[in-house]
Amino acid sequence: MFKGVLLGFASFAAYAISDAFVKSLRGGVPAYEAVFIGALLGLAALPLVKGRGESWRDAVTARRPGLWWVRAVTGAICNISSVTAFTLLPMAEVFALIFLMPIFVTLLSVLFLKEHVGWRRWSAVVAGFVGVLVVLRPGFRHLGLGHAAAIACGLSGAVSVIALRLAGPHEKRVSLYGAGMVGPLIVGGLLMLPGFVWPDLRQWWLLAGYGLLAALAAVLLMYATLLAHANRVAPTQYSQMLWAIGFGYWLFGDRLDWPMLAGIALILGAGIFTLVREEKVTPWWRRAKMI
Repeated sequence: MFKGVLLGFASFAAYAISDAFVKSLRGGVPAYEAVFIGALLGLAALPLVKGRGESWRDAVTARRPGLWWVRAVTGAICNISSVTAFTLLPMAEVFALIFLMPIFVTLLSVLFLKEHVGWRRWSAVVAGFVGVLVVLRPGFRHLGLGHAAAIACGLSGAVSVIALRLAGPHEKRVSLYGAGMVGPLIVGGLLMLPGFVWPDLRQWWLLAGYGLLAALAAVLLMYATLLAHANRVAPTQYSQMLWAIGFGYWLFGDRLDWPMLAGIALILGAGIFTLVREEKVTPWWRRAKMI
C-alpha cells in the first residue's frame, strides 16, 4: 500500500514536470501539434503497459467500443485544452480549474449513473464552485481562452471517468492506455495539418520531455494502482499543485495573490473531500484502473 502511494506521488510529479515542459514552449508550437507529437512519443510506453494475455490489437479495441471512443475523444479534448491553458495561464491557476474534475464527476454521476448524492457532497460541489468564482473573479479581471480551456479539460476528464465507470472493471489496461493515445493522435494529427510548424531543436527537446514524461507518469500510475487501491492513489494528484506553484514561481515568474490562493484552497479542499466521500459511498474506486 505504502509503495503504491509513493508511486502515485512520483507519477503526478512526472505529470507536473511534463506540463512544465509544454508550458516552456510558450505557444511556439500549436497545441494540436504538441499533443500529436506527445501522443506519438507516448506510444513508447505500450510495452510496459501491456500485460500478460493482452495483445497489441487490444490497444485499439475494447469490450465496449462506444465507451472506448468516448474516452479517446475526451482524451484528445483534455490534452489539447490543457496545453492551451498552460500556454496562456499560470500553472497553479490551470491546475485549480482542472481539479474541478471530481466535482464534475459528482454532477455527471447524478445525471448519467443516477447516483444518490448526499448533502455533504453537494456542499463540496458548492464550495468548489465558490472557489472557482474566487479564482476567476469575473468582472474584476480579464477572463480568456485559457480559463475556458482549463475548465474544458476538467470537464472532459470527468466525462472520461464516467465512461470508465460504465465500461466496468474488466477493461484491459492496454486498451485504457490506447484510448488515451489514439484519440490525441487522430484529433491532434488532423487539426495540425493545415498549419503545421516544424519545431526547432529546442522545441523538439521540450516536446520530447512533454511526451516521454507523460508516458512515464502513466506507467508509474499503473504500477501504483497495482500496489494500492485507486482510492488511495487518487488523492496524490493534488500534490501537482505544489509543483505548479514552485515551477510557476521559479521558472515562469508567476505570482499568486491572496484571493487566488484562497480560491485554490477551496477547490482543492472540495476535490479532496469529494474523493474521500466517494470512497465511502461508491465501491467502484476499489476496482478502478487508473491510466
